[in-house]
Amino acid sequence: MKAIGNYILIDRLEGKHKEVNGLLLTEKLDVDNRYVKGKIISTGNLVQALKEGDVIYYDKNRGNGVDYKEKIYYIIKDLDVVLVE
Repeated sequence: MKAIGNYILIDRLEGKHKEVNGLLLTEKLDVDNRYVKGKIISTGNLVQALKEGDVIYYDKNRGNGVDYKEKIYYIIKDLDVVLVE
């Protein structure tokens, strides 16, 4: 599977669960953290400065899930990427 245009195919990396005052804070409950971590699987032909294998942070409210070989991948635009590790 390969992304085209300005799109990026990513595998969302599970974040660590935080404990706050004895309560387990999962990603769904962590409303203060807007960005999630992902690894780039494929980049479209118009994407610059990003390459396969890069670990990125992107807006968790962006993108759509794609089920491929019994795994969920996400498609986002290159403009949704805010950081590269």
